[in-house]
Amino acid sequence: MILLGLTGSIGMGKSTTTAMFAEHGAVVWNADDAVHSLYAKGGAAVEPIGEAFPGVIVDGAVDRTRLAEALGRDDQAFKRLEAIVHPLVAAGRAADLEAARAKGVRLAVLDIPLLFETGGDKAVDAVVVVSADPETQRRRVLARPGMTVERFEAILARQTPDHEKRRRADFVIDTGRGLEAARARVAEIVGMVLSPGWKRPVRTLSLGDERPH
Repeated sequence: MILLGLTGSIGMGKSTTTAMFAEHGAVVWNADDAVHSLYAKGGAAVEPIGEAFPGVIVDGAVDRTRLAEALGRDDQAFKRLEAIVHPLVAAGRAADLEAARAKGVRLAVLDIPLLFETGGDKAVDAVVVVSADPETQRRRVLARPGMTVERFEAILARQTPDHEKRRRADFVIDTGRGLEAARARVAEIVGMVLSPGWKRPVRTLSLGDERPH
């Protein structure tokens, strides 16, 4: 099974693009969705996070606002949170990918926003970066409910710059050119990586754990 790591900065169209890969039969694994499930009522991270950070559990789920406040009060708190969440995310990912292999799935797309920041690009067969021009990105993000220029700029400051992502990518999908162009590019990438003669880039390190949000 081919593993594609898919990433991109905020507002670039990752969700739309992963749906296009799914149309070609790819299994999509989403890092943010995995963390959300762990934090939700009944999630495997709820009890250990509650023990490590008293007061952050509300109605059986992790309250992200309270958790953020707890993280801000202690320099070592984030490391404790990572120690809880990372193994659970990794185990869930491994189980999902193993199930996909057992079903004979040929292509899996790992949607990981912080792929480069966590070193996850070293353990996939190729990296796909979803991108768009700065004007399109800015327009999309500022159209979101509750988004402000200040918040947008703060988010960008924490992410690897788009030009650096593009430089390190094996494939780039420019969603600023429109849906049909993006769909055609996805089809081209799927055809390439599933062809018998395709050679994987050399990637050696293990997949880094996704940072909890």
